[in-house]
Amino acid sequence: MSNFPFTDLASLLKRRDKGLIADWELKPAAVLVPMFFKDDECHLLFTRRNDNLRQHPGQISFPGGRQDPTDASLLETALRETEEEIGLKRKDINILGELDDMMTSTQYRITPFVCTFPYPYNFVISKEEINHLVEVPLSMFLKPEIKEVKQFAFYKNNVVDVYYYHVGPEPIWGATARIVRHFLELINPMLNLG
Repeated sequence: MSNFPFTDLASLLKRRDKGLIADWELKPAAVLVPMFFKDDECHLLFTRRNDNLRQHPGQISFPGGRQDPTDASLLETALRETEEEIGLKRKDINILGELDDMMTSTQYRITPFVCTFPYPYNFVISKEEINHLVEVPLSMFLKPEIKEVKQFAFYKNNVVDVYYYHVGPEPIWGATARIVRHFLELINPMLNLG
């Protein structure tokens, strides 16, 4: 996957109809879905949140967070939060486009922005928020044996599928896994990965 077509992905994200969630009771939040090349392979970057956080402690997630009233846009939220959490500066980020909005069990509406950044990078990790970074080769998500689906009662008593990707000692699950699944559905036909 060393020849990942970032230009094609940006074009795809620009011309598609983005899925929106228009429930105004939900709290707005935004994340980056950072992509980079390492060892000639495309990777996704995640964070492992600290265990002492009030929201989603100990979970694997994309960098980002809740929108502040001072943020001019949800993209600004994602860029600000990412810089605060892992020191990835906005000048080093190339935004490719948006994925569909996702909802969390804690009633956040997350807007994901796909981006690239140069690697290796001199990250500055906020020890108050982030335990460590998790780098996952994109090809790892294509292995069927790492995926698991469970059903849970969710927001307003809806039963939903909850996805798990077992890519390391702790699974990627919940809204982050749904973002990954949506992203894979978009890029799979483009790359003809099976």
